[in-house]
Amino acid sequence: MGIPQPAYYIFKCEQSSPPGMPKPSCVNPQTQDLFQHLAQTLMQKGIIATVQPIRSACLNRCNVGPVMLVEPGHTMYVGLDKQKIDRIIDEHIIGGNPVDEYIISEEEWDAPISPKDMMTQMGR
Repeated sequence: MGIPQPAYYIFKCEQSSPPGMPKPSCVNPQTQDLFQHLAQTLMQKGIIATVQPIRSACLNRCNVGPVMLVEPGHTMYVGLDKQKIDRIIDEHIIGGNPVDEYIISEEEWDAPISPKDMMTQMGR
């Protein structure tokens, strides 16, 4: 028997915009410890071996940040704080039920488009 793969990957955006930039940032002085909180909570619950937290670059949803993407499921959570992360871990990661009220809206996160279809739209 091999080493099992993680059941979940959680990509937490760690993008920080320089001061004065018009674009919002997922990491600022108030949110800089969210990744650490995520990882520590997974360790405290004893599930870090099957849930892999990953520091991510920009996930292109800055206006609704801080954000994180849960795979499998392609679930984007927005407006994060420590309490929301705790609830996502308990209800989605452990319980199997996504927390609908923290999921990005369809206006911000519509269905994916395949690379082939994207190329067709671009006339390539």
